Amino acid sequence: MTLWFWILLACALAFLTKLAGYLVPARWMDNPRMNRVAGTLTIGLLASLTAVNTFASGQQLVLDARIVALAAAAVALLLRAPFLVVVLAGAVAAALARLAGMP
Repeated sequence: MTLWFWILLACALAFLTKLAGYLVPARWMDNPRMNRVAGTLTIGLLASLTAVNTFASGQQLVLDARIVALAAAAVALLLRAPFLVVVLAGAVAAALARLAGMP
């Protein structure tokens, strides 16, 4: 089995998963418990993606300028800055950390 087979299989599974979402009855989605579970899963997924992208490089744990960027973005979020300002604060913090010699 080639790599293209697995890529096409993954595409088909992703499409079928999306299609299954459209086939779920609307009354199931109106349930308050479903809304709470969906919101919790979204927050958990975003937190795990952020952690992996900040602290991992391949198979290794790394501590570099991305941590400074995450901290600066967190401070901007705590100050209730607009999203664009949060992104810019993280980018500027990472640039300054790399300029200071942090990998």
